[in-house]
Amino acid sequence: MNFYQKLGLPRVINARSYSTKVGGSLMSPVVIRAMREAAESFVRIEDLQEAAGRVIAEITGAEAGYVTSGAAAGLTLGMAACMAGLDPLKMNRLPDTEGMKNEVIIQRAHRNDYDHALRAAGAKVVEVGFNYATFAYELEKAISERTAAVFFLAGTTEGNLPLKQVIEIAHARGVPVIMDAAAELPPAENLRKFIAAGVDLVVFSGGKHIGGPQASGILCGRQDLILSVALQHQDMDVFPETWPWRQLISNRTVAGPPHHGIGRGLKVGKEEIAGLITALKAYPHRDFEAELQVWQQRVETLVARLEGVPGLSARHVFPLPSGRPVPTAHVHVDPAKAGLDAHGLINALQEGEPLVCTYETLASQGIVVFFPESLRDGEPEEIVQRIRTIIGKKHGV
Repeated sequence: MNFYQKLGLPRVINARSYSTKVGGSLMSPVVIRAMREAAESFVRIEDLQEAAGRVIAEITGAEAGYVTSGAAAGLTLGMAACMAGLDPLKMNRLPDTEGMKNEVIIQRAHRNDYDHALRAAGAKVVEVGFNYATFAYELEKAISERTAAVFFLAGTTEGNLPLKQVIEIAHARGVPVIMDAAAELPPAENLRKFIAAGVDLVVFSGGKHIGGPQASGILCGRQDLILSVALQHQDMDVFPETWPWRQLISNRTVAGPPHHGIGRGLKVGKEEIAGLITALKAYPHRDFEAELQVWQQRVETLVARLEGVPGLSARHVFPLPSGRPVPTAHVHVDPAKAGLDAHGLINALQEGEPLVCTYETLASQGIVVFFPESLRDGEPEEIVQRIRTIIGKKHGV
């Protein structure tokens, strides 16, 4: 009996990918061992973050890196850095940004739930363009003395100015670009691609395809912005005379240590840092082609074995609309023949044992999406059996 069963919780089959709501990804024994070793002794967090930052910088090609408590935390900290810079007085005030550079420009096609993480730092959103198109002049005219950053949502394929043009426009006015690339792995080359293109701060999730702890994220980019992140994130229960970074005062980088920053509630533990860095160091050496083949097989199993189920039609979709190399099974539900609609099927799968979680975004179009990355051997067959049982009961079988 595992930990969850002892709490009376059902087993979960995760067919919705690396989703926070079902616990992200599963960590390898090597990652778990690193976290256990980290838990067995103490370390100065400043030193650990600096060491972790060097690993992140090497793998991403960025000037500097930092471990955050998830991708959303990385967005909040990155936005705070763009607004406060290395001014401790501004750090102390956040999220009060009155009189500061506090605007973040976002193309309408890039608006999403997660830009709340930017607003949590005190930023005010300036929206440009329409959902179907943004013109260069709209971004150019929106930049003012109040602009702290331009935001870019990686993976958006329609309705936006391309990244290269956004960077050119922003940098011509001395404005940094911050990118949400939380779910943009695979492909592995994206770890370096966005930094190489000139993005100033890039956020990745640590608990998705990288295989680190769910409560971890990567923030990489400009060294001065990462330093600002560190100052606003770590424990500020310090005195100038004994501050581990007191050289920043003597060399006049900062006037003094800030008080507890806006990132204080976003702290990341030594165990998460150890786990993430271990997973990240292993990431470039994984056999991504073999992983893709397993994913394809799982999707093909779902599609083939759902053939003939009343009211359902399944197809193999590859790649994702963003171009990412991840296959999915799209199951279209005909309510008149199946006896329930797509929402009904999703709900039925989340009742009983095991509980099957799917991707719900297309349910309003009558489609249930199944992702293969987090499925284990035998689970595609279990999903099919659950679906056949659910549909069979609707037909009195």
